[in-house]
Amino acid sequence: MSSLFKQLEAADEGMRVDLEAILSEIKFNADGLVPAIAQSAHSGEVLMLAWMNIDALRETLQTGRVCYFSRSRNTLWRKGETSGHTQSLTSLRIDCDGDTILLEVEQAGPACHTNRQSCFYLQVEGNMVEVRTGA
Repeated sequence: MSSLFKQLEAADEGMRVDLEAILSEIKFNADGLVPAIAQSAHSGEVLMLAWMNIDALRETLQTGRVCYFSRSRNTLWRKGETSGHTQSLTSLRIDCDGDTILLEVEQAGPACHTNRQSCFYLQVEGNMVEVRTGA
């Protein structure tokens, strides 16, 4: 039997599928996690990559405030709960084979713990890596 994601490859634009059916098909890794990319809803800039378990995913969908799973603390991590740099969900997408989440967010303050707008501030330039703070 093919997965729901495989069936959706040929789906027409606008076809709707029950959320619970999709959530049950997400390909969480052996630790019960799936990568989640946060992207600015305004600029399209990729802000960060974190991990979500099913509880973080459900909380994010229910509250509209982005919640991740902290692998270092082994607990849910509500983005901005200590820094105030919260992420409000504007859109959640799941990639074509169900193994990555894309979160379009409104970011309050910097997204990175280094106080930069994006965690992706190291840019490879030839044989060097340059710190780039702008988009």
